[in-house]
Amino acid sequence: MPRTYREAYERLLPLVEKPGRYLGNERGAVRRDPSRVRLRFALAFPEVYEIAQSHLGLQILYDILNRRPDVAAERVYAPWPDMEALLRARGLPLVSLESHTALLDFDVVGMSLQYELTYTNLLTMLELGRVPLRTAERGPEHPLVIAGGPCAFNPEPLAPFLDGVLLGDGEEAVGDICDAVLAHRRDRPALLRALAGIPGLYVPAFFEPRYHSDGTIAEVVPVDPARPRVRKRVLVDLDRFAPPANPVVPNLGVVHDRASIEVMRGCVKGCRFCQAGYVYRPLRERNPERVVEDTTRLMARTGYEEVSLLSLSTGDYSGVNPVLKELMDRLAPERVAVSLPSTRVDALSPRILEQIRRVRKTGFTLAPEAGTQRLRDVIQKEYREEELLEAARLFADLGWRTLKLYFMIGLPSETEEDVVGIAELAARVAAAARGRLAVTASVSTFCPKPHTPFQWAGQLSLEETRARHGLLRRELGRRRIAFRWHDAELSFLEGIFSRGDRR
Repeated sequence: MPRTYREAYERLLPLVEKPGRYLGNERGAVRRDPSRVRLRFALAFPEVYEIAQSHLGLQILYDILNRRPDVAAERVYAPWPDMEALLRARGLPLVSLESHTALLDFDVVGMSLQYELTYTNLLTMLELGRVPLRTAERGPEHPLVIAGGPCAFNPEPLAPFLDGVLLGDGEEAVGDICDAVLAHRRDRPALLRALAGIPGLYVPAFFEPRYHSDGTIAEVVPVDPARPRVRKRVLVDLDRFAPPANPVVPNLGVVHDRASIEVMRGCVKGCRFCQAGYVYRPLRERNPERVVEDTTRLMARTGYEEVSLLSLSTGDYSGVNPVLKELMDRLAPERVAVSLPSTRVDALSPRILEQIRRVRKTGFTLAPEAGTQRLRDVIQKEYREEELLEAARLFADLGWRTLKLYFMIGLPSETEEDVVGIAELAARVAAAARGRLAVTASVSTFCPKPHTPFQWAGQLSLEETRARHGLLRRELGRRRIAFRWHDAELSFLEGIFSRGDRR
């Protein structure tokens, strides 16, 4: 029986900033007797609790795995620096929330790769969990370390550390992975071969990169010619897996402190910079009637005051209008709000906004992406400026008072005129609302992503990024538009990891 470190962790709780991050006693948490299951699966998220526990994908996999009587799934999140320092000082390992078992004592460690800058967190978690960092150092006594998520579509920077990588949807694949581990866990080479036979599973050890004389990559050669490529896993019918009926409800405030229901996966558009729009294809929708029923039950079980209908652009969901109306009819008497966290300008309609505002006006962010129509055409952002201005007028008329506009700098073919255009467009949006909206321009640096039409485009240097930030600070400031920007150094690192290789 693996050792539990619960008492050791309890002695640390008075010494850390937020003890609730490490308790694991939330409503909906599943605790199983390890002696009654055949496989223990650690769902690891390389972020602090408040971010990790907000992620719907992790909740879905947690629910699917724990429905199996032979599997116990537990959660492991990155510790905050204060807890990390205590663990190192006292020689304690990183443990799961449910049973306080060290990462080393699990059969599988499944990492979620949502953002390139969490790669170092992944390595920190393995180190703290006493799992050998490199796959070549692991034997049958060590857990299988796998990963999935959007960053998995270029896993090469992490290839030396991952035994397997899932490309695509995980709902079906996670069961196949469990079956492979149960059949071959005593024989690591046989296990890796079994994993390679699962649709969507990339085993880095079975592929070898080759380089040109100048150091650029030439090709990635399969070690086994019978498996020359890996095709992503696609869940054809989203309704095959119902949303978690009893999700974990955190005991402390998290980043997205609300219930969430996925209504659609994929996107109807083809914005040339957007990795999610390509890797989550094809477009699939959940049945509107089931969305309504599942959401109603979810709110009764969790007690949240807001529910979010999730997708890349929920305004494009074909059932959005009847679903919103029915949900608001059911939830408004309980003062429960409905939000659409992601929608395109041209998908907004008065009917959608009228329903949303029935309880409270949840936040809205619109993404023009570029400051001029010319550059929006280049990136294939398919709407016109007048649609954005009309949306601003509609927001103001319906009582909204704040609006965030999201832009990128450094897009292919961008000129100084396009950068100044960000400030000019934000000012025109504020003017269209006749001063009734406080407009914020939030600006990030374009990072070329794999599997997009812009994957080989250049990225701004640090000096170019800082110069554009300075220009926008001046132009937005004199127009009295609030300015938020992404750190130049972090954007540069994101670009390196997003297209990097094993070196």
